Amino acid sequence: MNKLCADIGWRSMNKWGEELCGDHVEIVENDSATTVVLADGLGSGVKANILSTLTAKIISTMISQDMELEECVKTVISTLPVCAVRGVAYCTFTIIRITNSEEAEIIQYDNPQVILLRDGHGVDYPVTEMNIEGKTILRSRVKLREGDVFIAMSDGCIHAGVGMELNFGWERKDIVEFMEPMSVTDFTAKTLNTILLDECNRLYGGQPGDDTTACTVRIRERKPMNLLMGPPADRDDCNRMMSLFFAKGGKHIVCGGTTSSIAAEYLGKPVVPDLEFSDPEIPPTATIEGVDLVTEGVITMSHVLTYAQDYLADNALYTKWSYGQDGASRIAQLLFEEATDINFFVGRAINPAHQNPALPINFSIKMRIVDQLAECLEKMGKKVKVSYF
Repeated sequence: MNKLCADIGWRSMNKWGEELCGDHVEIVENDSATTVVLADGLGSGVKANILSTLTAKIISTMISQDMELEECVKTVISTLPVCAVRGVAYCTFTIIRITNSEEAEIIQYDNPQVILLRDGHGVDYPVTEMNIEGKTILRSRVKLREGDVFIAMSDGCIHAGVGMELNFGWERKDIVEFMEPMSVTDFTAKTLNTILLDECNRLYGGQPGDDTTACTVRIRERKPMNLLMGPPADRDDCNRMMSLFFAKGGKHIVCGGTTSSIAAEYLGKPVVPDLEFSDPEIPPTATIEGVDLVTEGVITMSHVLTYAQDYLADNALYTKWSYGQDGASRIAQLLFEEATDINFFVGRAINPAHQNPALPINFSIKMRIVDQLAECLEKMGKKVKVSYF
């Protein structure tokens, strides 16, 4: 497996007063390639939303199936509904296709040109013009390096601040200059993208004058992460579960009191509790030599799930968990920001302490937390595997 992978983050802001966004982002992954399409429909509101959604879904599906670009464009042109007012079916689009984490193919039609940041600087890349069905299409191929950052945008980004903070909007060169220092940090694609959109919103005075969307792709090294939660249903499986868990490369997180005791016994090391409560709502952590993080189980993981769901929404809790030192915050930092490939090792044993009807915890809740968290992580673009014991 290539040591590199594509970390992708995107976000949209609706035009002020509109219920729907006229931009749409579609991401399709298969074994060898990841296809990202950002489409911007004509105008705003419902019509623009329909145009952009249709365009993004058609193109992403066809491109991911290795169909020719000419066929994709012809299909989009013949499929889109025609605006009764303007007499045209108009939707601009940007395609970034990452193949084997080695090469990016960039295809652009009338959107602001994709920004490539490399080693902290905006760099030019070769562009070839094509004419398909009377449309001028820009096509590029870029050999990837670790740390490369690609930013695709709708024109709402470069219109930010027109007639308000800025006379002529936030030009592409200004966006490059703004994002250059950010690109050399350890920020994820999601965080970089949020920084960009927040600045657009500030320039708009909190009332975007156009649908505004950005999609950031960061090329980074794969980082595996392993999380163990709960003892196995069969006590005789303890050694097998532990040997498989600790044989995996990457960092290791152990969640739960009984689970940490089993892990400590397997490693021949003591569990050393940390009695400091950095957050009174979340149980304290502990340490075991040979384990990167040891936390309590269900209560801590329920907070991690809350952070994950918020991360996929408006990311309002980012400051809380990204700076927190409690168990849930530290797990969130490791899973959301550091990990690319996550292995869950989940024991099916029923904890007698959780069978008290006065407690809001039971076996099904634990399983549901794992399932929902795995689903959230997959939506973040992580590769997730869950093994039950």
